[in-house]
Amino acid sequence: LPVLHTNSSEVVQPFLMGCGTKEPKITQLCLAAIQRLMSHEVVSEAAAGNIINMLWQLMENGLEELKLLQTVLVLLTTNTVVHDEVLSKAIVLCFRLHFTKDNITNNTAAATVRQVVTVVFERMVAEDERFKGIVEQQPPVQGNTNRRSVSTLRPSAKDAYMLFQDLCQLVNADAPYWLVGMTEMTRTFGLELLESVLNDFPGVFLQHQEFSFLLKERVCPLVIKLFSPNIKFRQGSSSAASPAPVEKPYFPICMRLLRVVSVLIKHFYSLLVTECEIFLSLLVKFLDGEKPQWLRAVAVESVHRLCVQPHLLRSFCQSYDMKQHSTKVFRDIVNALGSFIQSLFIVPNARTQGTAQGGPGTGGVSGNLTTQAAFEYRGTWIPLMTVSVQGSAKATYLEMLDKVEPPSIPEGYAMSVAFSALLDLVRGITSMIERELATEEEAAAEFREAHPDQEWQPQPGENKQGGRKTRAHLVWEEMVSACWCGLLAALSLLLDASTDETATENILKAELTMASLCGRLGLVTPRDAFITAICKASLPPHYALTVLSSNSASLSSKAYSIQGQSVQIISPSSESHQQVVAVGQPLTAQPQGTVVLTAKNIQCMRTLLNLAHCHGAVLGTSWQLVLATLQHLVWILGLKPGVGGALKPGRAVEGPSTVLTTAVMTDLPVISNILSRLFESSQYLDDVSLHHLINALCSLSLEAMEMAYGNNKEPSLFAVAKLLETGLVNMDRIEILWRPLTGHLLEVCQHPNSRMREWGAEALTALIKAGLAYKHDPPLAKNQRLQLLLLNPLKELSNVLHADIRQKQLESVLQILQSQGDSLGPGWPLVLGVIGAIRNDQGESLIRTAFQCLQLVVTDFLPTMPCTCLQIVVDVAGSFGLQNQELNISLTSIGLLWNISDYFFQRGEAITQELEREEEALQKQAQEKGETLNRPFHPAPPFDCLWLCLYAKLGELCVDPRPAVRKSAGQTLFSTIAAHGTLLQQPTWHIVIWKVLFHLLDCVRKSSTTADKEKIESGGGNILIHHSRDTAEKQWAETWVLTLAGVARIFNTRRYLLQQLGDFFEAWEVLLNHIQSAALSKNNEVSLAALKSFQEILQIVTPVKDSDKAGDAFAAMGVPPVLIDPLSASGPGRPLVRSDSLVERLTRYNGAELQAPPPGEESALEDSALWWSAWNTWYRTGTDSTRPPSGPTEKLSFIPSQPFLTALIQIFPALYQHIKANFSMEDLKKLGVILHGAVSVPISSDASPFILPSYTEAVLTSLQEAVLTSLDVLQKAICVGPENLQVMYPAIFEQLLLFVEFSCKPPQYGRMETKHVANAKYNQIQLFAPAEWVALNYVPFAERSLEVVVDLYHKTACHKAVINEQVLQNIIKTLRMPLGLKYACPSESTWKLAVSSLLKVLSIGLPVARQHASSGKFDTMWPELANAFEDFLFTKSTPPDNLSIQEFQKNEAIDVEVVQLISTEILPFANFIPKDFVGQIMAMLNRGSIHSQSPSFTEAEIDVRMREEFSKVCFETLLQFSFSNKVSTPQEGYISRMALSVLLKRSQDVLRRYVEDERLSGRCPLPRQQVTEIIFVLKAISTLMDSLKKTQPENVDGNTWAQVIALYPTLVECITCSSSEVSSALKEALGPFKDFMQPPVSRVQNGES
Repeated sequence: LPVLHTNSSEVVQPFLMGCGTKEPKITQLCLAAIQRLMSHEVVSEAAAGNIINMLWQLMENGLEELKLLQTVLVLLTTNTVVHDEVLSKAIVLCFRLHFTKDNITNNTAAATVRQVVTVVFERMVAEDERFKGIVEQQPPVQGNTNRRSVSTLRPSAKDAYMLFQDLCQLVNADAPYWLVGMTEMTRTFGLELLESVLNDFPGVFLQHQEFSFLLKERVCPLVIKLFSPNIKFRQGSSSAASPAPVEKPYFPICMRLLRVVSVLIKHFYSLLVTECEIFLSLLVKFLDGEKPQWLRAVAVESVHRLCVQPHLLRSFCQSYDMKQHSTKVFRDIVNALGSFIQSLFIVPNARTQGTAQGGPGTGGVSGNLTTQAAFEYRGTWIPLMTVSVQGSAKATYLEMLDKVEPPSIPEGYAMSVAFSALLDLVRGITSMIERELATEEEAAAEFREAHPDQEWQPQPGENKQGGRKTRAHLVWEEMVSACWCGLLAALSLLLDASTDETATENILKAELTMASLCGRLGLVTPRDAFITAICKASLPPHYALTVLSSNSASLSSKAYSIQGQSVQIISPSSESHQQVVAVGQPLTAQPQGTVVLTAKNIQCMRTLLNLAHCHGAVLGTSWQLVLATLQHLVWILGLKPGVGGALKPGRAVEGPSTVLTTAVMTDLPVISNILSRLFESSQYLDDVSLHHLINALCSLSLEAMEMAYGNNKEPSLFAVAKLLETGLVNMDRIEILWRPLTGHLLEVCQHPNSRMREWGAEALTALIKAGLAYKHDPPLAKNQRLQLLLLNPLKELSNVLHADIRQKQLESVLQILQSQGDSLGPGWPLVLGVIGAIRNDQGESLIRTAFQCLQLVVTDFLPTMPCTCLQIVVDVAGSFGLQNQELNISLTSIGLLWNISDYFFQRGEAITQELEREEEALQKQAQEKGETLNRPFHPAPPFDCLWLCLYAKLGELCVDPRPAVRKSAGQTLFSTIAAHGTLLQQPTWHIVIWKVLFHLLDCVRKSSTTADKEKIESGGGNILIHHSRDTAEKQWAETWVLTLAGVARIFNTRRYLLQQLGDFFEAWEVLLNHIQSAALSKNNEVSLAALKSFQEILQIVTPVKDSDKAGDAFAAMGVPPVLIDPLSASGPGRPLVRSDSLVERLTRYNGAELQAPPPGEESALEDSALWWSAWNTWYRTGTDSTRPPSGPTEKLSFIPSQPFLTALIQIFPALYQHIKANFSMEDLKKLGVILHGAVSVPISSDASPFILPSYTEAVLTSLQEAVLTSLDVLQKAICVGPENLQVMYPAIFEQLLLFVEFSCKPPQYGRMETKHVANAKYNQIQLFAPAEWVALNYVPFAERSLEVVVDLYHKTACHKAVINEQVLQNIIKTLRMPLGLKYACPSESTWKLAVSSLLKVLSIGLPVARQHASSGKFDTMWPELANAFEDFLFTKSTPPDNLSIQEFQKNEAIDVEVVQLISTEILPFANFIPKDFVGQIMAMLNRGSIHSQSPSFTEAEIDVRMREEFSKVCFETLLQFSFSNKVSTPQEGYISRMALSVLLKRSQDVLRRYVEDERLSGRCPLPRQQVTEIIFVLKAISTLMDSLKKTQPENVDGNTWAQVIALYPTLVECITCSSSEVSSALKEALGPFKDFMQPPVSRVQNGES
């Protein structure tokens, strides 16, 4: 092949000649062969020249044109042998072929020309590549070198240069320099070639000065010259008016020129700065509304091409806009686009060109019918087409290279291109700037990592301020400042006009990115302007929102004029045909009632959310705008805040005015979700941005508050809810925003509108709860300051007066306690302060909630809180007790105080230690400041002070106006003192007794005595008040009772402890004084209780007086006895050790209540003083209470009740035990007065059924029992006591006998008539007469007294005092009364008991009396006794008619017993007894034996009623006494004999009279009485016969025998009687006469007489 190459001219020759034949076939073969050779690169330069020449000839002959072009192409592309003239010839050849008439050739040639031109330049590029390494010394280029000076260029470069230069010449219609032989040429083709070279080989022009020179000198002027027709042309101006006809713009050339300009600007901007300025200004002009439609369209396409090249735009900005005295090209481009878009909407009436092709239909109709994307504004409807993929400017009309006539532009095309251009412009600029910003920030971050101590400094720009901004920054800012107005104007208009969701989305995205970019660059005005635009678009048209209108006003007042064009910010059109998706209430006062939201509004809203969400950090002050708008939208959509501040769809309160379509309903959750996420993302904001956000929310909220004043409309809670959300997500840095946040929310909480403040409180409490629950670093426990900061607003809420807020506050306290109670630590005082800040005017529910919190604290958290807070807990609990809204809470709070006291007790040791530590610290501080330590009850140790506070609180509650509270508090106070008093140190007890207990007693006494006696009507109708509590006085009485009892109990149980205090005696006196005044109060309940307390303090029996007992107890507990030390350590200078006695300490651990051993023997001495003081109190109380009322008793004065008196008397025995040593006769007399007085107090008729036994029972009342017990105690004491006590016996007898008299003669109480009492309400009592009614009461008592007398006499009959004081006589004298009354006694039992008692007493007393007969001490007794017998045996009272026979017989037996006593105890000792007495007795027996019948007997009972048995005994006694040989004096014998003869004589009379009557009466039976009498006589005779038989014969008087025998005949006479009863008695009487049938042996002669 190389050989072929060298000889190629010869080789080619034949083929050339073949072509020369012009024979088609041969020519074709030859051309094919030549092409083969060329393809194997075996053609030399010479050969190539020959080939070209030959081809030229063929061309001129018009043969094989396509083959020619092919051959040229192959020749030029395979190698570089063809150059210079040959090359130019080849090129010309192709050009010539291009202009043939044949269409195919024409087109092929055009393509070939394009390829050939490309090849030429490619060769140059390749050549440059080869010589790259070799640096040539280039001669300096002179300023204005000759155009042809190409000597410096290498061969290929020279070709290219020549070619390009000629192309310019041709286009300019000048002769070419190099392409010799050109015949014709079109401008369009020339421009296309120029464009392709410039576009494909920009490097060539940029690297070689020669080429750059060509560009500047040839191409640009050419372009400017060709543009001129377009510049001058005005559409619609009549050509006639202009002096010379103006050349009309020609589409093909104009379009190609614009393409060339685009290429020039794109590639050679840096070379052609000035020229580009002109081109760009022209472009801007072509957009003018007066230019033809097609020209505007192509111009817009060109502008679009620029807009997709952000770097180019930046260069414009740097080169023009930032230079002084230069056109602001960049700004003009943007503004021109804006004006262009506006001009499309504001259509002039004469529409040329474009109007012909389907002008828009009526806006309305087409808008509704088509689904095509479009813009619509004030009736102008412009469809939107897809013109190019975003980011690439694919032009339509700039590519129409084949069109000669201007094409018709479809409607909306220009708009669409302009729209894309705008979007691409924004997208390009923003992404470019943001990319660069990002790299800068990365650099800064890396630098900071590497040099943490230095400040990163970017390269400073050349701005005069010497500022810190980089050059880049300044450019960016300039770009934004230049373009934002135009952009905003255009975008706002488009946004308003857009009817297509995607378009809207794009516009919004553009506005969004611009806003964020301005924000990042710190350009506040443009940022706010873009944000305002989005905000306005989100709201319904003409929505009155001040924030926005003020902002946009400042914008629209500026009209940006750009070289005569003005871009106006157009106000939105209201009649856009948008789908309505929601109708709602406006938040502000709108002229129309409701407002309408369209789908586009919602879309804008989402963009707004997106903006806030993603670019929150750069919003700064415009948060205000964003949030205000969102607030209004949320309101219109009816979203209401829910838990945690998230907004949920909710119905508007005003009613159904909010109408939402389903479309928007499905969107709402999404929107509310985004809203929440927006505020969640605030956690990524830096502190400054966060503050902006918070401030914006606060001011928004303030506005909402302003609006909510004075009306009850539903307020907007958006701001509050979002403050809450923001706070919640920024917990980790809550400190920086806590104060503004909570400060504002506290204001909200005080708002008069309830919804508003409710949410304020909701937000505030939620934040506090979250703040406490959050895991802070360091944790809250270690960061007290933060904890107090968090809790402080909670405390501030207490100052709010609205109950609902307080409710919320307290509920949250409850939740905080439940969740964080364990970790509150130093926050406790705040929390407790909140709980305790209750007032009576707050209403129940609040107090109830607060109280729940307190309950929780007391049950769960006492151990976790610092001990110093315990006192606050006590105070708070106390304040709940004192509130008067809810009784149950008061009562329960008292229970809590009890629980608290238990806690103190259990944790005593720990609390003491902690408090003492705290105390030391405080003490130190106080000393440093030189102040004294100021706390209540100061000298006492801190733990004791805690107790004292508790007691003082309970003490306050004990005098609460409500009885239930007083009762409960009282019980608790005394129980705690009782249960836990052991913990107190001794000196503290002093305070307890004087400051707490006695103080309390005084208060209660005062209140009770002044309490109101008015009846309290049933409380509230549903609570019945028992009659014993229906006046304030009665209710206070109960309190007095409780208090007194409690104090007494403490005195009782803590006696040892208290006795060690110096002033125990004074305390004792004070207590007794209280007891006395209570006992004498005119209230039964109080007085009785006072006595109970009295009893209680007296039952303090001193335990066995040696410490053995304690020792044993200790031994049992396993404590060695050595440990038991006397309580020496408890002096005032107490050592630091706690001086609980060992016993107490052990007690505390063992739980057993051991009484500490008495501290020493000296207590006994004190005791007697104490007891006598008690006796005096008792005596005073007794005398005052039992003294009968003096003067007339019309108005019933106060009469003490039975239980009171009983209790009073019952105290005596216990008291006596302690004072018996010195108990004197004097005292006994005092006692007697009181006992007598007490027994004689009548019972009030109300109480009688309960106290009086029923009619049949004979029971003592407890009072009477007590009286007797007292006497019993006394007598027992006398019994065992020393001799000198026995003088008291007679006094006791006297007292008892007084009581015995009551049985017949009830006592009087003053001048009070007992019938007062008798007229009882109860019927069963009215049945009895007054006397009887009282008797019922006193009889058992008198009888029991009598029994006591008998017993006592039994024991004491022989005592000297008893004998001397004539006790026996007194007894008999007293008994004479019931004995005499017999059946007339109020109660039958009385006389029976009297008889039996008399018998018992006599059986003891008579022997004593006989012993002392000589002393004469009993002389007066005998007549008393005789009278007593007389009164009893022959009583004046008749037995009651209803007495049964059995009863009568029993009574007769009693009479018989008396006679038997006489026969056994008196008559046998007649010689020791005064004679008169014996005479009286005999006379009595006689009277008894001669029985006189009483006429009242019925027939049946006659034999019983006659007291036969009695008569018989009398008779027998008489006989026995008569016949006894012990007859000491003749007088006695005489008496008995006389009695006997009287009896016999009387028998004789009776018998005779009977026989007589019997005979006279015949058949008729005799009267019953007579029969009875005869029977009795017969029985007496038989008795006499028996006696005679038993008696010694010598004791019987002969006269007596005579009289007895003389009866016999008379007896025999009676045999005829008809009565069987008489007969049987007769038989018994006659029987004994058989003993007289044989005469006695000694005196036979006297037998018959």
